[in-house]
Amino acid sequence: MLNFIKTFHADEDGAVTVDWVVLTAAIVGLGIAVLTSVSNGAEIMASNIDQELQTAVPTISF
Repeated sequence: MLNFIKTFHADEDGAVTVDWVVLTAAIVGLGIAVLTSVSNGAEIMASNIDQELQTAVPTISF
């Protein structure tokens, strides 16, 4: 029984799993933050382009 407790205490498989879960969560969080930032910027840029196209005066007359 004492050997079982010693080997259980020395086993680090669970700790490695926790590390991987934390790192994966951090990567997912960073990905969501980047996606939010890029999508907001893209929406603003698309809105600005739309406004410019709506107010553009055609230069070619037929």
